Amino acid sequence: MNTDFTKIYINGEWRKGKSDKELIDSNPFTGEELLRIQAASKEELDESYKSAAQAQVKWEKELPQTKRAVIEKAASIMEEQKETIIDWLIKESGSTFIKASAEFQASVNMLKEAATFPFRLEGKILPSQTPGKENRVYRKPLGVIGVISPWNFPLHLTIRSIGAALAIGNAVVVKPSTETPVTGGLIFASIFEAAGLPKGLLNVVAGKGSEIGDDMVTNPIPRLISFTGSTEVGRHIAELAGGSLKKAALELGGNNVFIVREDADIEKAAESAIFGKFYHQGQICMAINRIFVQRNISQEFTDAFKRITESLKYGNPEEKDTNVGPLINENQSKRIQEDIEKSISQGAKLIYGGNIDGNVLQPAILTDVTNDMPIAKNEIFGPVAAIITYDSEDEAVEMANAHPYGLSGAVHTSDIEKGTLLAHKIDTGMIHVNDQPVNDEAIMPFGGEKNSGLGRFNGEWVLEEFTTVKWLSVQHQPRSYDPFIKK
Repeated sequence: MNTDFTKIYINGEWRKGKSDKELIDSNPFTGEELLRIQAASKEELDESYKSAAQAQVKWEKELPQTKRAVIEKAASIMEEQKETIIDWLIKESGSTFIKASAEFQASVNMLKEAATFPFRLEGKILPSQTPGKENRVYRKPLGVIGVISPWNFPLHLTIRSIGAALAIGNAVVVKPSTETPVTGGLIFASIFEAAGLPKGLLNVVAGKGSEIGDDMVTNPIPRLISFTGSTEVGRHIAELAGGSLKKAALELGGNNVFIVREDADIEKAAESAIFGKFYHQGQICMAINRIFVQRNISQEFTDAFKRITESLKYGNPEEKDTNVGPLINENQSKRIQEDIEKSISQGAKLIYGGNIDGNVLQPAILTDVTNDMPIAKNEIFGPVAAIITYDSEDEAVEMANAHPYGLSGAVHTSDIEKGTLLAHKIDTGMIHVNDQPVNDEAIMPFGGEKNSGLGRFNGEWVLEEFTTVKWLSVQHQPRSYDPFIKK
């Protein structure tokens, strides 16, 4: 397996990019330079798409067991290279060892689920209103899929598209985030090359968004763009895709709520909220953004939440017991600090944490937060917990649905039926009773409502996203066209 990630990957070849721009891949904790990549140019992006389109014609016709074997081999190689992959996640994305290990396993699970897809492309035979006609519906791959991957869970959120697309019979061109070009793309070029994937089916073009970002979408070859990232960028991609009459599968930002009812188990709810808020420094689209606690238990919950937060170890992600590592870069730290300061000026109270050391932000807790403060209104994407009190369930629902996002959420209660009814009232694509919002299973539909995205990933739902259907009818007996043609 190739481990020299200083080059891009086009049509089965590792090569130096032709752009005059250079990508510098750095460790967000130490600041150490990991490697430099000469970026891909627009011409190389176009070459990648053309190579993918040419290779896909033959790949679509391959026997399902042939496709499955390649996907299974890729999963096997990942497991063999587990330590290397985890090490890259830690040093490139600032993942703690705990998070990197979980992300690795989730990624392998995605590939193993994708390996079942070649035998799951089902068609239909349907009746017709015309005598002697048989209607057939065939499900076919779209052709070429463009994948724009994020930096927060680069391995997981890239392979869920690559694995599914290839297994179904599509070809792929990936543009990884400039923050994580290896774990968000180049490492998969190496894995699938070693797995025997035919040339041209997977291309990785590491490049600047300002140079090739729009062309990733507007190039006439890809029929779907898979994007995970901010709502702002996702909206721009949707506009470009719409103008080019192509599909877009978008998993965007979230402002996820964690609702604690007065009958909840306080300790269990606090533990759940700690994970859902501080896992991977809160840099997760599904992470808790707002914690709603019924007023009469708010102090008890806050005390438990603060006590557990104080026990979290933050700092060096390479130390295996670290809970909270660095933010991806200094800009994220500055943005979050500004939201904290503005919210405090509007009446919020910082009761714990918030100190900065490099890119490491000490887990912070804010109380007396209202739903219109920056720390509640904006997607935090960092280790800052905003606790908001409520009196009635109607008030909680109104606040939960007030912002234009709907990705994930959670409700804690001892009454499962009441919790389920409350969960139904939250306008979100995913929600969990007596758990936290950070859940992703390879067999379950993943996606959001409103400004949190379009489409669904995983399982049978990604089969729908990454394919199209073709109606083919067969006239088994001569058809009469009377009265148009008289005999």
